[in-house]
Amino acid sequence: MEQRTLLALMVFSSLIVLAETNDQKHAVEIYSLHMDCKVTSRFAHTVITSRIVNRANESREATFEVELPKTAFITNFSMSIDGEVYPGIIKEKAAAQNEYDSAVSQGQSAGLVKITDRKLEQFHVSVSIAAASKVTFQLSYEELLKRQLGKYELLIKVRPKQLVKHFQIDVHIFEPQGIHFLETDSTFMTNELTEALTKVQNETKAHILFKPTLDQQKKNSELDETLLNGDFVVRYDVKREATAGDIQIVNGYFVHYFAPQEMPVFPKNVIFVIDRSGSMTGRKIEQTRDALLKILQDLRQEDHFSFITFNNKVVEWKSSLLPATEENVASAAALVQTLTARGGTDISGALLAAVGVLEKAEGLPERSISMIILLTDGQPTSGEKNVEVIQEKVQEAINGKYALFCLGFGFDVSYKFLEKMALSNGGIARRIYENADAALQLQGFYQEVATPILMQIEMQYPENSVEGLTKNNFKLFFEGSEIIVSGKISNELDLLPVEIKAQSHTSNLTLKEEANVKEKEQVFQNQKYIFGNFIERLWAYLTIQQLLEEAISAQEEDQKALEAQALDLSLRYSFVTPLTSMVVTKPQQQEELANKPTEADNEKPSSLRAGGVRRGKSGSPAGRWRSELQTGSNRKMFSTANEHPQLLLQLPRQTERICLNIDERAQASVHLLSDPEQGLTVTGKLGDGINHFVQFDINYVNPPVEIHVYTHAILVSHSNKNSWLSWTKSTSSTIQGLQVSVEKERSITASLPDTVTVKISLVRFPDDFLGLYFLNTDRFSDKVTGVLGQFYSKTQFESNSNNDQSAVERLLRVSGSEHKVSRLYKKDYRLESASEPVSCWSIELTP
Repeated sequence: MEQRTLLALMVFSSLIVLAETNDQKHAVEIYSLHMDCKVTSRFAHTVITSRIVNRANESREATFEVELPKTAFITNFSMSIDGEVYPGIIKEKAAAQNEYDSAVSQGQSAGLVKITDRKLEQFHVSVSIAAASKVTFQLSYEELLKRQLGKYELLIKVRPKQLVKHFQIDVHIFEPQGIHFLETDSTFMTNELTEALTKVQNETKAHILFKPTLDQQKKNSELDETLLNGDFVVRYDVKREATAGDIQIVNGYFVHYFAPQEMPVFPKNVIFVIDRSGSMTGRKIEQTRDALLKILQDLRQEDHFSFITFNNKVVEWKSSLLPATEENVASAAALVQTLTARGGTDISGALLAAVGVLEKAEGLPERSISMIILLTDGQPTSGEKNVEVIQEKVQEAINGKYALFCLGFGFDVSYKFLEKMALSNGGIARRIYENADAALQLQGFYQEVATPILMQIEMQYPENSVEGLTKNNFKLFFEGSEIIVSGKISNELDLLPVEIKAQSHTSNLTLKEEANVKEKEQVFQNQKYIFGNFIERLWAYLTIQQLLEEAISAQEEDQKALEAQALDLSLRYSFVTPLTSMVVTKPQQQEELANKPTEADNEKPSSLRAGGVRRGKSGSPAGRWRSELQTGSNRKMFSTANEHPQLLLQLPRQTERICLNIDERAQASVHLLSDPEQGLTVTGKLGDGINHFVQFDINYVNPPVEIHVYTHAILVSHSNKNSWLSWTKSTSSTIQGLQVSVEKERSITASLPDTVTVKISLVRFPDDFLGLYFLNTDRFSDKVTGVLGQFYSKTQFESNSNNDQSAVERLLRVSGSEHKVSRLYKKDYRLESASEPVSCWSIELTP
């Protein structure tokens, strides 16, 4: 598969569901794939749902594989087979391993997660399903997007391997700072597929939808081969105005984004330390030469530079750093073109020589930044060979004065050694993968560190009012990147002050800002598609990442303490990290283990496999069940009496029923109802092709509970804990007064004392869908809003005859708008399926 480097942050997600054998092509059919990605203020929450049916006359194996970012944490996984839910349980790694070791001794499967690419890791699970059976896989993961070279990037690998009836990618972005630019790209897009792509954007929000039909997916009309094979890319950046950055606050947790612009660039003093040992022979040394020649052209005139090459001997190109004049760059390029590979690997001698050149350098700009960039492909085999001694000597020599960046070429290097050495000396480590684009990877890394604009950055907050603060001191800031600090506001504050101190090329800076806590909280109050307490989860994610990074270069005792903190947070927030594992129990009580690998664990890359994504339910073509007559801004709907409406509601203190239908072209997530006095919000998602709801999300403020109702199962989230409920059995539980009851294969009810009761019916025939309704609706306040909520406070029929009961059309006023409604007979999903149709007034709305 062709590889490429995108010189910006990439969030990768891809899905492949392998649909079984050559002898019976697509006997295991993917009939629905959906990726739903919500990016809220850089924090990405992705849910991948795949629905599969075995059309063979015998049991077959279905395999679910998702490639997700290495920097992402899996938060949830479940399989639902014929109504029985098999959830993944996150446990401490050692405890999970003990359980798993016992299972392995009985001949069960190996781990579920492995690294497949320089930015990807693969989640893999397979299960045997009986003839004519269905399985639903669902995986969730979260990641904080990192800004690089002035943009965020979402890259979705698409390769479903077969035509998929219901295929859909949804990307929702909400950035309160405002969206500066947004673009999409794809390596497989055709004119026909372009018609399946829509983008809706305003000042702060964007929705990108890719929903190709079967015909659009086909390579040609005669063969059932798919065009969907490659990259689907979304790039964007946000607007920046405040000099001290942007602070966002939700439920007492804050995040502070700082990315200054248009500042003078520090001159660099950079020494390239290049491995030319025998193992670099051939393609590696060629790609290194190509990359260095281009990097030389990117040096600024005010920069100073030099080269040190090494095998078992260390060779200094020049005894001092030279300014990046045209003549000196040309001389360096001539050296680079002569590089050949032979001999051993003296990493220690080369690095210490580089430090020596910087120590004795003269005539460098007064305000400049010195850095060493090491490229090696192997272990130390000459000079000092003990990696711990090398780390110690290099750290002592650098003594915090210079930044060390370590690039490991291929898989023979000790990445753990390079990573610890880089992190101990103010830099980072990166593995360069031995692909066709290795030279681009090297150039891309250099571009990230080529433009330092700040140093010694301190982000200061009131000590007595903020706790759990993430890293707030940074050695360097590079143009096009972003500093992120998060914490918890411990006291009741009206204003959260922040002070930033830093050094620029021309002066020392002090920037101040005050965030109004209530105003900042209000920004996120009515954003219905935001997932939970996202800033608290962002804080936990960032804290875990930084604790694990700090542990790499810490002493053993400190390392244990840091890992213990990270483990506690991983379990509390249900993250699969290097310290936790997800135990996946399959039918017949088989267990498999999902561990998160690190780059240091990575020895051999696996072949890339990618795929498509989609959630939903197969069904009849959209619009099959009705025809429409356009009358001005209103529509009359005619249907037969054996159909269900999307939504059915009983008006408060009235006998009238409303059959409400949402325009099928509406956005995927529909804000149905919010009542701030009830502390209740309900949103819903329409299915693909069936024009009914297949998911409802119920959010309570007090107690803080989220109930996600799907046609295959129910997920209840409270206090960062998730509980799956099955439709296959009746159950009831109470959470701080909130009673949640499931009636087997029929309905779920959520009720609190003195509040409205929410009830959702499950309908299995002819298509699986959900029906929502409310009880005790007179308890809604006057502040209730939403597509459905408006009917409970601002609805009035105009009397148009002496006998309204016999009328077939009436005028209905809703929130100041007039709608002509028609009397229809519909099936009532609140009742048993065999019941007679009921009369209702039908109206169609577009949210």
